[in-house]
Amino acid sequence: MSLNPFPALRRGFGVFWRALDATRRVVFNLIFLLILIAILVAIFGGGVKPLKEKTTLVLDLQGPLVEETPGGVREAVLANVSGDVKKSVQLRDVLAVLDSASKDSDIGGMVLMLDDLQGGGLASLREVAAGVERFRASGKKVVAWGASYNQRQYLVAASANEVYVHPMGGVMLEGFGRYRNYYRDALDKVGVTVNLLKVGTYKSAAEPFIANGPSEAAAEADRYLNNGLWTTYTNDVEKARKLPAGAIMQSINDLPALLTAAGGDLAKLSVNAKLVDGLKTRDEIRSLMMERGVRNADGTNFRQVSYSDYLARLRPSHLGDAVGVVIASGEIGDGVASPGAIGGLSTSRLIRQAREDKQIKAVVLRIDSPGGSAFGSELIRRELELTRAAGKPVVVSMGNVAASGGYWISTSSDEVIADAATITGSIGVFAILPTADKVIEKLGIHTAGSPTTWLADSGNPLRPLDPRFAQVIQGSINHVYGDFINLVAKARKTTPEKVNEVAQGRVWTGLQAKDRNLVDRIGSYGDALASAAKLAKLSPGYRVAYLEQETSNVDRLIGMFGAKAMASLGLGEHVKLGLAGTGLPTDAALGIANDFSWLSSLTREHKPFMALTHCLCTVPLDGK
Repeated sequence: MSLNPFPALRRGFGVFWRALDATRRVVFNLIFLLILIAILVAIFGGGVKPLKEKTTLVLDLQGPLVEETPGGVREAVLANVSGDVKKSVQLRDVLAVLDSASKDSDIGGMVLMLDDLQGGGLASLREVAAGVERFRASGKKVVAWGASYNQRQYLVAASANEVYVHPMGGVMLEGFGRYRNYYRDALDKVGVTVNLLKVGTYKSAAEPFIANGPSEAAAEADRYLNNGLWTTYTNDVEKARKLPAGAIMQSINDLPALLTAAGGDLAKLSVNAKLVDGLKTRDEIRSLMMERGVRNADGTNFRQVSYSDYLARLRPSHLGDAVGVVIASGEIGDGVASPGAIGGLSTSRLIRQAREDKQIKAVVLRIDSPGGSAFGSELIRRELELTRAAGKPVVVSMGNVAASGGYWISTSSDEVIADAATITGSIGVFAILPTADKVIEKLGIHTAGSPTTWLADSGNPLRPLDPRFAQVIQGSINHVYGDFINLVAKARKTTPEKVNEVAQGRVWTGLQAKDRNLVDRIGSYGDALASAAKLAKLSPGYRVAYLEQETSNVDRLIGMFGAKAMASLGLGEHVKLGLAGTGLPTDAALGIANDFSWLSSLTREHKPFMALTHCLCTVPLDGK
């Protein structure tokens, strides 16, 4: 009788394989279940340890202070994963942390660490300073420390109970305003003619390309604006530091003598001028907080929670009646824009979404924009008009800048609230058409053709501007300006003639605009939320819902590859290359390149010309 072992082996291997497969499925199911439990715990289980009493909040703000994270939250996460981190701080997050911490019984005080706060407009910084003051009003002490303070950092630091600086640091207050570059002679040398058509005596955005210096009107407007902003800044600091009126200006005027008296020591000068309360190193601040507060578990530091960790603890509600907030931050275009910019279509879509959401009872439009496309601005204004017609109140909250197109979109609202330092107005329109006919003439290049009408190739930048085309554009701009004036007159309940007196493309501070009936009142972002809730008759405890644009995968790919390709072809990039060997300082060369990038971008628009409501203005901080 022969013995065949193969069937037994086959059966044994089958049993083993089924057992192995069952084990594999059990293991993978357990792993999946653990992951699912971890996700559910992260979402619903708190995920963070409760704070202990007398914890100090460390407000360590890193990056520029912005209304909206450029590119959106998803892009910020992807950038963090890839290591390409460009940090920024959202104003609304800072205010939420400050207001929550002021009511948190476990938070005993706060330390401001502002070395990495890299930028922010005056209105936004005043909002943060006011938030620090509300925190102090709850009876909790605030200590500020910095290796040194620039102008923007110091505005926030001055709101603390005590301000310290490193012995090798100091406080540098410079004032507002800057010198601009003017390119008329340079453009003449290369043969480029910039044709500017505008309405508004003070509409000076494109002056650098047609002149060698500012017009008298532009210089007058700039002085008035900068002096108004500087008065607001110095008044805030002098009030916070209990300094006599005019003390900061006097210190700047006497700076050489004061620095000599301090032996050239800027830190000592800052103490003498009562801008800081003392000089301390970082470890000395740590020791001070350990003495005043509670030590951590191992006794090496004070009990603390960082800004980012505390922010992670705040969980907004998604149920109940709400005030919807749409952020309009950046330049205004016609179509779809990613967060950090304004698209006529995309921002209108967010407003429409708020209007159609039954839980949202009122809308706050938070504006931080120098303007842009008149058409894009009108798309947004119309959507706000429809929202009001649907019975939902609209309140405009102006941030750092709400000028030109940024002012246009404010004209369909129940109330306009600006900060004292908001830059607003600039009610004017212009179009700019560069032509390079003299450039190609120098190169020996000629153009010719047989179009059926004079209008067929009228926008060709390689030919001189046809006077008939210029007349058409000017007529169109005049019409858009008339629409702008009429919109403002209707919104402000006045006449076009009276609006025209304060329009003409001139920019104003929020306080100056209030005196000229361009805004309803001076107030904060929080005031705008409260006003919208009151108009909608919402009970206390209402929530705030932010409506945000999410970029698609296709948009993201275009942004990663297409934008870089376009940038490589831009005039600004060529200017950078041309300036590389001139010996100009880097910042100066970049400033010139940025100016020409803006000019170049106008020539790439899909229309033969675009009516622009743009103030081309920036918030003047740190002398810029």
